[in-house]
Amino acid sequence: MNNIAEQLGAAYQNIAENCQQQGRDLSSISLIAVSKTKPIAAIEAAYQAGQRQFGENYPQELVSKATELASLAELNWHFIGPLQSNKSKLVAEHANWVHSIDRLKIAERLASQRPAALAPLNILLQVNISDETSKAGINPTQMLQLADAVSALPQLTLKGLMAIPAPGDSERAFAAMQQLSKNLQQHYPAATELSMGMSDDWPLALKYGATMLRLGTAIFGARTYERNE
Repeated sequence: MNNIAEQLGAAYQNIAENCQQQGRDLSSISLIAVSKTKPIAAIEAAYQAGQRQFGENYPQELVSKATELASLAELNWHFIGPLQSNKSKLVAEHANWVHSIDRLKIAERLASQRPAALAPLNILLQVNISDETSKAGINPTQMLQLADAVSALPQLTLKGLMAIPAPGDSERAFAAMQQLSKNLQQHYPAATELSMGMSDDWPLALKYGATMLRLGTAIFGARTYERNE
């Protein structure tokens, strides 16, 4: 697992260099290590190398890992995949962030299921910025309506937006998301997070204001597909 520490270090160095080139404040950027389908040992290796933010796509896998690694201090779990109603309680009880809210019903369930003893769940609204029928996310025109509804719910904190552009549409989509984020902040000044950019396009996302970069392959290597939902 030594190469995970090396790849993580290289990723942070690359992000720092890009921030310097683009005049971005490095402290405003978060690297989310996408650990879906990866073994506990890989997450532990990244943790020992200083990583604290991890992203998971499947509720039961998130619960399993969060439970096994509960003794690790300052560990933050980001749920970044589509969320079904019958799995919302798992995420409400174990995640720190949810990046993929595109329905009020799911947000309401998370609000009611978030344990009172835990801090409010940080919420990002997922925008289907490339208008793909195969992808989740709200239409950009629905953003403020959903933001208003989510911001009124208990035990949730609206933090910003997330998007996954279609292949070949990254630059246009990232530019559009940057403008949407500015529009959202006019109504909700604290909703400053913009989760976009993955291992193959994160420098471009950074150029257009991304604050959360979701990197998996760049840190853990090629994805595997054995997992539990």
